[in-house]
This record gives sequence, C-alpha cells and structure tokens, in this order.
Amino acid sequence: FSSAQHHCRRCGKCFCDKCCSKKVPLPRMCFVDPVRQCAECALVSQKETEFYDKQLKVLMNGATFFVTLGTSDKSELMVCRLSNNQRYLVLDGDSHYEIEIIQISTVQILTEGFTPGGGNTRAIGMVLQYKAPGSEELRQMKFTAGEEFSSNKKLSASWLAAMHKVSQGGRTLRRL
Repeated sequence: FSSAQHHCRRCGKCFCDKCCSKKVPLPRMCFVDPVRQCAECALVSQKETEFYDKQLKVLMNGATFFVTLGTSDKSELMVCRLSNNQRYLVLDGDSHYEIEIIQISTVQILTEGFTPGGGNTRAIGMVLQYKAPGSEELRQMKFTAGEEFSSNKKLSASWLAAMHKVSQGGRTLRRL
C-alpha cells in the first residue's frame, strides 16, 4: 500500500517516504517552512546553514593580521575581511588590496603546538595563493596573527577557523 513517492525539494529526485523523510529548512531557495529532502541533500543544507549563520558573519566582520606579500621580509598590519558582496577578500591598512575569491587557488592554515597525537594545535596564520587580474602567475600572501594584540587574538583565531572551514569545503566559498 505504501508506495507513495516524494521528491526532494533540493535535488528534485524521487524517493520513497523513508528515504525522503528529513524535513530541513531551505530559506536560500525561498521555502518558508522546513521541506522534505533526501539524506544527502539534508546534510548539505545543514552544512550550508551553519556556514551562513556562523562562518560567513565572522569572515565579513574581519580580523587584524600582519600581511606579508610574496617573499618580502616586510609585513603590514591590515584588517582582512570578506566584502559585502562576498566576492572579494578585502585587506585594509596603509595599503589596500582586493583579491577576487574566485582567483584564490590555495589556502594553507599555519598552526603551532603540534603534538604527536595531533591535538592541541592552534591556527596562527595562513598562506593564500591567488592570481592577480590579467595574470596567470600565482602570487602569495601570508597572514600572521599578532601576539601583542591579545584582544584581537580570539577574533583572528575565529577568522582563521572560518577560512579553514571554507577552504575544506572549497565549493562553498566559490558558490557565494
């Protein structure tokens, strides 16, 4: 008797009641109430919701880092944040840079405090590789959290953690 088919409101595929029983909010697709989704789409939707509710806000608020261009020995104190339209990484200090998110090829998080068991590490910075507009050559930029700004340390750590999550799920960063 129970042969009713339901379609996932995210991917559109048909599933039996058991396989499409998760009801998850989908506000980005203009659904007001939670809707039926298959297990795979429900997991993606939950991760997206976490990203939009947590990481995106942290990235847009920004944090302060010492920024080093390429192989230079000089670093500059800059506020790094995601632009309001979420297309650029904006760096403001004595200099001003805007790096188009789509041009970022790698994000490497720098840590300290490595233990043999792999625990107790903390993010202290990151290295970005990106292409400048009109160039195929990769450029590098290093971000280091300043130890002497203890009030900024937690903010910088949160910002680096958000960048790490974004870089692990690379598609999310590029789909904004």
